[in-house]
Amino acid sequence: KIFMNTLKYLQSNGFLLDVDLWRLFANLEQLNKISLSFLKTFFETVKEHVSKSESHTDFSSILRKFFQGDLCQTHQIYCLNYTSAVFYLENLRQREDFGIYLKQWCEQNEQCKRLHLPELLVAPLHRLTRYPLLLSNIWKRSTDETEKDFIWSLKEKVEKSIRDLEGKVKWLDNFQKFRQLQEVIIWPQVWDRDKRFFVPECLKQSLRENSSENILSSANRLLLHEGRLTIAESTRLLDVYLFLFDDFLLITKTKRNKKKYGGSDTGLIPVCPSLTPELQSFIREGGFCTVLDQPIPLDRLILKNVDPVHGTVFSLRNAFLIQHENRYRQCIAVFLLQAQTETAKKTWMSQIETAISNYTTQHETKKSTAFCFPAESSEI
Repeated sequence: KIFMNTLKYLQSNGFLLDVDLWRLFANLEQLNKISLSFLKTFFETVKEHVSKSESHTDFSSILRKFFQGDLCQTHQIYCLNYTSAVFYLENLRQREDFGIYLKQWCEQNEQCKRLHLPELLVAPLHRLTRYPLLLSNIWKRSTDETEKDFIWSLKEKVEKSIRDLEGKVKWLDNFQKFRQLQEVIIWPQVWDRDKRFFVPECLKQSLRENSSENILSSANRLLLHEGRLTIAESTRLLDVYLFLFDDFLLITKTKRNKKKYGGSDTGLIPVCPSLTPELQSFIREGGFCTVLDQPIPLDRLILKNVDPVHGTVFSLRNAFLIQHENRYRQCIAVFLLQAQTETAKKTWMSQIETAISNYTTQHETKKSTAFCFPAESSEI
């Protein structure tokens, strides 16, 4: 509340007007209000129980009012905005004026107990996960069977609500990550990528309409592993950045813009916090990734280790080979990759092998299910 109210005060005096209060704090005021109301009502009941020395206290009415009311729903709204808030905050912190607001106006306040805003924003998420524990403890100490049944069913509903929320948060996080990747990864046209293909200017527009840029728009695709490697060409080593998805491998060349990503000319562009620190830093420095070759489907990818003896002959260290086959099992591309360390190489090979295995298993299961006839009905 110190951070939120201070920002409101500064904005009322004409400072930090472009900072979106909702994107940072969401429904925090409503959440504070309903959480405090629950806390007060709960402790007043306990206090009354102690003062009157009653053997039984009816918690059902309080729990019904709040847990079947807005308590969990209000937490869910806040939690669904949390990833976006951290995303937004991380980029605001790059600004000098926002840094002054954080450090000099808020963090020095004694009530903050030296905690920073990211550490405070996560607190409501922890609160929500403790509610089932509270309900479980009340259930253990309850003596009335009807009340016990009600509290237990309430605990199960709250736990299910948390599980559903975790799924939604993961989906949102994945969606934001892929939306950022769409902005950073550039897909060159086939005639730019390979000079063998000649296309007259009059036909280029019709081919552009079939662009492959939307390949990353699927919300169901997962990014399993990523990182920087080098690729051996005939006369040089080229820096590349690999993205291993759950259905294909993408090899890109890394390039840097002179203008920094999120600079004053382009405005503040958020960098997704769930991306690796290496990629976040690369994006902030104006980097982007140009696709080197077409995506390699995992069922067409052959992975081969390069023996250290052979690698030494060609001045290659920690090398492995990726072979791209077409549907007729003909090799259409070969990539000789080099990792920085032997450990990094083993990690990459292990990740790719696991991804291929999972992809193969998943698709074999789908095929077998598709060819299975439904069980005959007993009524026929």
